[in-house]
Amino acid sequence: MLGIPRAARAARAARAARARWLATRRGGRYLLGTLVAATVTLAAAPLLCVPSLAQPWAEHQRRRAGTLLGRPVEPRPRAALRNLGWLVTQVVTGLPAGALALLLLGSLFLTPLITMLWWAFPTAPWLPVVSDRLTGWGTALPLGLTNLVVLAALAALALPPLARAHARCCLAVLAPSPAEHLVERVTELTRTRTDVLQAHSAELRRIERDLHDGTQARLVAIAMRLAVAGDSDDPEAAAVLVRQAHAETEDAMTELRSVIRTIYPPVLADLGLSGALSTLATRAGVPTRIHVGPLGEIPAAVEAVAYFAVTEALANIARHSRATEASVRVTRDGALLRAEIADDGTGGADAARGSGLDGMRRRAAALDGAMTISSPRGGPTTITVELPCA
Repeated sequence: MLGIPRAARAARAARAARARWLATRRGGRYLLGTLVAATVTLAAAPLLCVPSLAQPWAEHQRRRAGTLLGRPVEPRPRAALRNLGWLVTQVVTGLPAGALALLLLGSLFLTPLITMLWWAFPTAPWLPVVSDRLTGWGTALPLGLTNLVVLAALAALALPPLARAHARCCLAVLAPSPAEHLVERVTELTRTRTDVLQAHSAELRRIERDLHDGTQARLVAIAMRLAVAGDSDDPEAAAVLVRQAHAETEDAMTELRSVIRTIYPPVLADLGLSGALSTLATRAGVPTRIHVGPLGEIPAAVEAVAYFAVTEALANIARHSRATEASVRVTRDGALLRAEIADDGTGGADAARGSGLDGMRRRAAALDGAMTISSPRGGPTTITVELPCA
């Protein structure tokens, strides 16, 4: 901690405490909802055994679990047996997990009220954690505060991991079978192929438009000026036209370099992915830490997609997140390249809103990759892009 200003340490501790509080609140809300859902499942079991009713109920639970874990949950084919198996799992796991959350949160919120009523139960050991004979405010207030701190710590430690474990169980039990997964895979590849063709067509039209409306127009103007200068009998006028043509040539070269940069950034060819990301971090709108592990040989298309993904993510952080710092971590695990972009901003990032995040997702999907976003309200945000290198 040496060398870190006290104000920075305090701000970091405050952000960590706020993140812990938000995680506890989300976990508690999820588990209480799970308790209600398990109770409804138990009470309405005969009705929920009907496949047409079990499917939407199971899909609702999948969406809840996916929201908690920050994972996109796509609709899946109807699977009656799997849905019925989940109804049993929902009751067996949801009731005890939800009951524990209710006990912790109920005790946490009732402790201050009970402390204020110590005089009504002066000899009853009613405090849930630390209890003793109450003889006055001098005894009631310290015991009440101790119980409040202990219960808050237990809730913060127990509820978030318990909620995530239940959510993962939900997604695992309701996950598509291998056959269903194959059908989904074929559908995804078909959709991705269509997206790639559309994106390729749009990219070609953009390049053609940039070259036609920009560079080509300037080259035509240069040719006309040089032709007029060659036919002119006035040396001064010819010199002016030549100077204008020279200036137009510089502008045309600048536009041409800009178009080329959008096709494949020259910095990647010059410095590689690691050097390009380090250069990118110096221009980011927020302080950014870069960590790039050993990557080995990477296909040029994968490098370009990873570079554009980090570029778009850092631009979004600077524009929308109100973050004070960001980090980029690029690693390779076998044939998989993984780029993680994180920030400590306000969260709420959503690729479904048609922002640049959707473009990142489509670029990754074009290479049979994937993008996941974890961005709860209040932050932090982590975007993970995974790209196959084989």
